[in-house]
This record gives sequence, C-alpha cells and structure tokens, in this order.
Amino acid sequence: MNWQAEFLDNPEIRLTFDHFPFFQKQGIMENRFSFDYQHYDSSEGMPAGDRELVEEARRAVARAYAPYSKFRVGAAARLRSGKILCGSNQESEVFPAGMCAERSLLFHAGACHADDPIEALAIASEPSERECYPCGQCRQVLLDAERRQRSPIRIIMSGAGGATVVDSAVRLLPFTFQL
Repeated sequence: MNWQAEFLDNPEIRLTFDHFPFFQKQGIMENRFSFDYQHYDSSEGMPAGDRELVEEARRAVARAYAPYSKFRVGAAARLRSGKILCGSNQESEVFPAGMCAERSLLFHAGACHADDPIEALAIASEPSERECYPCGQCRQVLLDAERRQRSPIRIIMSGAGGATVVDSAVRLLPFTFQL
C-alpha cells in the first residue's frame, strides 16, 4: 500500500492511500481512498466548542476504571440541544467484559437521549503522549450511531496538547460492516 500526505490550508491535511498496486498487473483494478481531516498542534487553535469538549473528555478520564491496562480514556459528546454527556472506560477482571469510553457514552446517549442527536464527540486519555484514537469496535459503533441519527458526528481525537478532527465516523472506517 502506498500513501501520500497533502498539506492543504493548515490545519487541514488530505491523506491518500493507493490499494493493491501489485495486483494492477494481474488485471485487478487499483482503487484510491482519500479523506480530509484537521490537525491542531495545540488546543489554542481549536474552535471554542471543540476545546470545551476536549476539556470535558479530560475530566471524564478521572472517572475511568482501568486497573489492568492502566490506560484511562474519557469521552465527551455535545448533543444538538447543547447538553454534554461524558463516559469513561470501565475494565473488568473478566476480559473482554470491559467497555471503552466511546461505546459507554454512545450506548448511554442512545438509551437515554435518542431524540437528541450527537453533534460532536471528543476523546482523551491518560497517559496522553499521543492522540487517542478509537478502537475498531468503537469506530463501528460511532458509525452505527451516525446512521441511526441520520447525521454525522464530528470526532475530536486529542492528546499531547493537540488534536486530530474528522467530520464523520465514516472517515475512520471506510469499509464498514452493514447488514
């Protein structure tokens, strides 16, 4: 797989991935997937609403229960009404019975606030030497939530003082499972 980064107006970046160049010689079509995202080196450059969500996600990290992995994660979501919900990862001795911060938040929002769509969701972690990205299960559940509410969710993945932002979960999981 080949990839190329194209720097647009800072903080926007476009990534392009070329899939299967080896197979092109064998008559299989080569495809291209690209997406745009924003990267902020510091929270000062972020929109105020995104900064607020990142701070709420950081506060949610303190409520994480992660005695086994020692990797605490917090998530915060802003609903269309303006209400902010938070979630954190919760581990269990019976692996894999624990729950990621993003999914605990999304399931709570779906069960208790189904008529108030999520507009944006921020993720933070401790340790936070780098940005915290959702796992594969969380990416699928984020996409499921978007489909259910029929609107995209802005995702803010923070860490190390900065953040990467995508305008929809489909940017994080382009080849999704669908029934």
